Order: sequence, then structure tokens, then C-alpha cells
Amino acid sequence: MFTSDSPVPNLTTALTGPLREIESHLLERQPQIETWFRSEWKKSAAPFYTSVDLRNAGFKLAPVDTNLFPAGFNNINPAFFPLSVQAIQSAVERACPTACNILLIPENHTRNTFYLESLATLRKLLQHAGFAVRIGSLIETLEYPETISLPSGADITLEPIQKSGSNIQLEGFVPCIILLNNDLSDGIPEILQGVDQSIIPPLELGWNNRRKSDHFQHYNQVANEFAAQLDIDPWLIDPLFEKCDSIDFKNREGEECLAAHVDHLLKEIQKKYDQYGVDLPPFVLVKADAGTYGMGIMTIHNASEVHELNRKQRNKMAKSKGGQSVTDVIIQEGVYTFETIGENQAVAEPVVYMMDHHVIGGFYRVHTSRGANENLNAPGMHFEPLSFANPLNLPDHTQEPDAEPNRFYAYGVIARLAMLAAAREIHEVIGGENA
Repeated sequence: MFTSDSPVPNLTTALTGPLREIESHLLERQPQIETWFRSEWKKSAAPFYTSVDLRNAGFKLAPVDTNLFPAGFNNINPAFFPLSVQAIQSAVERACPTACNILLIPENHTRNTFYLESLATLRKLLQHAGFAVRIGSLIETLEYPETISLPSGADITLEPIQKSGSNIQLEGFVPCIILLNNDLSDGIPEILQGVDQSIIPPLELGWNNRRKSDHFQHYNQVANEFAAQLDIDPWLIDPLFEKCDSIDFKNREGEECLAAHVDHLLKEIQKKYDQYGVDLPPFVLVKADAGTYGMGIMTIHNASEVHELNRKQRNKMAKSKGGQSVTDVIIQEGVYTFETIGENQAVAEPVVYMMDHHVIGGFYRVHTSRGANENLNAPGMHFEPLSFANPLNLPDHTQEPDAEPNRFYAYGVIARLAMLAAAREIHEVIGGENA
């Protein structure tokens, strides 16, 4: 339930350091920032939809993950659904100006109620935008439509997908656009190959092909360009990272490579901590270079920990979503999150959602049993709405830089930088075709 008095997490660190300076820069240069974004979207079309996980350490605000097949729409404040509808209309018009019918293809999470609620919300937004929407499932054993009732009172009907020549369809329904909400971790299904209809996001952006290290290389370039305009150190908005290939956690192969990268990155982070007087131990996250849902992730504070992994830890790292083997990893600078919520001061991190190039809202991912240096995308998490009176692209120049609307504007700017990196990533992958 979203209300005007929904709790807002509190930043527990002092706000007189670099982050407040960044926020001040963003406020002072808002017209320049928005002009720059508009020019960039002309060069690289924004993805249809994107969600970005941010971490706010007080001295640093940076993205740590960018999802091109987002779930969680049921956690967004409904007050901003009208903005979502406008963004959807713009994005669909760009992909297919004559579109009337949209086929939504979800993950095969038929038992994940939270995901199904997100799917129902996404369908509702698409319908409010003026499109006929039906849901086609990739579940191979689905032979007839299956209707699932949800706790919210909504229901969704999954239907088997059919293929006729180079078009895919449902019984009595031929879509103009196929909207993927399935990240293709298991590869591109044969039924989606050789299809003439517009498929968004592009099939090539599934986790069968995409790599986090490629995305963050694009983000590094975007962050450097942006920081040059604002006269700030790009490190304040950009997590350092390295990558390591040919890892076999089960058979303990590639450990030396991983340990060397971890050690080097920890030393680089320490240099920046020394520069900014940060009295905290640096840490890194080792993540599967492909995949999502918080799988295949571990926190490391010392390179020696790589050699000390027990069998359970190695088995956990060896597989990602869909049981895919992990052979490539990204070693990413760990960014503390010093935002907390509630009486128990549970650790929280903001997640920002975008449709087309518009910020449409977000929420805080909260975990009561995880620390400020741990991955919060894990069992036991819950969500709290970002409570704000205006969209994330409307700061309040009459208030302090760290006031709620301005903090959320900062979130929106950094999230859009990550989305711009994804736009360039898509442009590179598909050679400038419509994203």
C-alpha cells in the first residue's frame, strides 16, 4: 500500500562529504544535464524498460546492476502509473508505429507469486497505454490456456505460443510487438528464432549473450563523460571492476586468476578511500558475468578468501539462474549502503525503474538480516516504496541538496546514466537498429 506518509530510509552517514557535493552539482546544472541526456537519446535509443540497483554510501552513489528484463512493477507507486503509460506509448510508437497487439512473454515462474503480480501490473500498464495484451508462455508442457488467480485479486492467463511461418501468435491473436520479460538465461528458444515481428528487448540482449562486464565498460565511459561536464571525480559515481574468464569453482580451477584480480582491485579501492578519508575496509563482489536474481554472488574482503571457499560456497558460485554453469565472473567494487529503514534500521538500497528514457519511480530493496556490505537481492528481502511527491526528474531548488526530492533526483540521474550505458550496449550489439 503506497501512501504519502510511507517511510523514507534515512542516510546514517554525514551528508557534508562528496555525495552532498555531487547533489549540489546536479541541482546547479540540471538544465545542462537534461539537455545532455536529450542529445544522447538521439544517438542511442533508450531500452524499452530498465531497472537499476543503486548503492548509496554517503561518499559514493553508484549503480551495481542494470536489468533489461525487469520485474517488480507491482512495487512501484501507482501514483506514477500515468507517467509509465505515456512512456510506454512513446516506446511502442518508436518500435512499431502501427502497433495494436502486444504479446508479453514472461519467465517460467508459474509458482512465484511476486513475479506473477509484477506481470499482472505490467500487463495493466500496457493495456492502459491503449494496447491489446495477451501473455504467451515458453513453458513447453503448456498445451492449453491456464488462468492463475493472484492474492491481489488480479488474474493472468498463460497461453501456449504458436508459430506460423515467420510470425508467432496465440489462438486468434497476432501481435505487432513481442515484449520479452524473460531474460533468456537458458538461451534463445527455437520458436523465437527467425521471427519477423519486432521483439523488444532484442534477443541478443538475453543473458545467454549479454555480459555485465560489457555493460559496466559502457557505463565507465558514460560516467567519465558525465563527470567531465560536472567537474567531479568519476569514481564517485562509478564502481571499479575487473573480469576473470575460465573459472571452474567446483574443480578449483582459475583461483589464482580470481585471487590476483581481487587483490589488485582491493588495492585500487583503498587508494580512493585514502584520497577521500574513508575509514572503512574495502570489499569486492564476485558475480557471475551473466545472470540475475542475485545468484552467483559473494562478498570478499581479502584475496585469501578465494582459496578458503568451502564446498558449499563453491557449489553456490558454480551455477547461476536456470542451472547455467558459471565460467566467467566480474569482480566489482563493493559499494556500501548506509541507508536504513524502520525501527530495526534494516539495510536498504534504492532500485529505480524507467520506461523509454523516463524515470517512472522505484522502491527500496530492504533486508533485515544483511549488512551494509552485502548483497540485498537475496531470500528474505522485502520492498518499501520510494516516497516522494514529484517524479524523480523534478528536484526542488528551494530545499537543501540532500532533501528528499533532490536525493531522488540524484537517484534518477545516476540510474539514467546506467540506462544510457545499456542503450549504447544495445546499439553496439544490434548495429544501431531500433532497440
